[in-house]
Amino acid sequence: MYRAFWKIVKRDLQLQKRRGADALTAVMFFVLACSLFPLALGPSPEDLAWVAGSIIWVALLLAVILSLDPLLRVDFEDGTLEQWLLSSYPLSLLLAARVLSHGIWVGIPLWCMATVVAVLLQLPDKAIGTLMLSLALGIPCLSLIGLMGVSLTLGLRQGGLLLALLLLPLYIPVLIFGAGAVNQSLEGLPIQGHLALLAALLLLAIPLAPWVAARSLRFSIQ
Repeated sequence: MYRAFWKIVKRDLQLQKRRGADALTAVMFFVLACSLFPLALGPSPEDLAWVAGSIIWVALLLAVILSLDPLLRVDFEDGTLEQWLLSSYPLSLLLAARVLSHGIWVGIPLWCMATVVAVLLQLPDKAIGTLMLSLALGIPCLSLIGLMGVSLTLGLRQGGLLLALLLLPLYIPVLIFGAGAVNQSLEGLPIQGHLALLAALLLLAIPLAPWVAARSLRFSIQ
C-alpha cells in the first residue's frame, strides 16, 4: 500500500517536471500580486512592514487556488481516476499521494519565494521566521482543503470559477490564523495560539480531506 503511495508521488513529480507550467504560473502570479500592493500603498517601509504578512498570505492563497484546477482534471479526462476507483488500494490514500506531490511541486516554490517577497516588502526579521512557520503549516492545509473543492467541482462547466467561490470561505480560518500570527509577532505578542490553531487545522485536514474527496469522486464519476 505504501509502495503504491510513493510510486504515485514519484510519477506525479516526473509529470510535473515535464509540464512545469503549473508551479511557474502559481509563483509568477504570487510575485505579481504582491508587487501590486507597494504601488497602491506607496514605497514607505513602515507602511509596507505592517501589512506585508497579510499581503503575502492573501496572494499565496490566491496562487494556490490558481494551481488547483489541474490537480485531478488531467487524470479525470484520460480515465486514470476510473482506474483508481477499480484498484484494490484505498482511493483516499491515492488522493493523499496526489496532494503530497502538489505540495512538493507547488507549495515548496511558493514557500521559498515568500521569503524573498517578505524581504522586499520590508517585513522585519523577527516576523519573517513566524511567517515561514505559519506558511509551513498553512500551505498543506490549503492544498488539502483544495483537494475537497476540486473533487466536488470536477467535470463541471466553469469549474474553475465555482472552485474559487467554494474554497474562499473554507480558506478564511487558515488566512486569519496565518496572517494573525505574523501580526502578533510584529506587535511583540505571543504567537503560539495562532500557530497551534493552524497545526490543529492541519491535523484535522490530513485524514479528513482525502476521505471526503474520495467520497465525492465516487459519486461524481459513478
